Amino acid sequence: MHTVLPCFLLVLVSEMGDKTQLLALVLALRFRRPWPIMAGILVATLANHGLASWLGAAAAAWIGPVALKWGLACVFFGFAAWLLVPDKDEGLDERPRGGVFWTTVVLFFLAEMGDKTQLATIALGARYADPLLVTAGTTLGMLAADGLAVAFGDKLTARIPMDWVRRAASLLFALFGAALLWRG
Repeated sequence: MHTVLPCFLLVLVSEMGDKTQLLALVLALRFRRPWPIMAGILVATLANHGLASWLGAAAAAWIGPVALKWGLACVFFGFAAWLLVPDKDEGLDERPRGGVFWTTVVLFFLAEMGDKTQLATIALGARYADPLLVTAGTTLGMLAADGLAVAFGDKLTARIPMDWVRRAASLLFALFGAALLWRG
């Protein structure tokens, strides 16, 4: 749990208000078929975050422990700053083709490329050097955050200011970076 829980929490909080959560909301409102959407999110996230955590673990084997510690701390501090900038709903008005499941898989996999949660997964893979547990934690975090959008959609966005969520996620990443430097 010392690997899965922090990975889960970081992705859960950082995914709030992210473009893929907005994508989950749009797909849920458009198709109104939560199970194929969630299954598509699961498949896309397992593939994307599995590759990302493996890449992070492989990089950790090549980089010395001191450089890795400082590099990862800088990455987490960078994410803390990045989270303060809101994501935009780009290109989500286009009508996707294909079934609900495959539309979700393709859109989520592509939306995660270079996204902060994918980059965080690379950093977490380097930090914990256990791609399986990192992928499990980050995938569960993604499913929880995007599941909220699919299940409750517009009700959540009307009640929780995304600015507050971004600030909380930013604080969590900053604390994670500070803890990394503090404990080594």
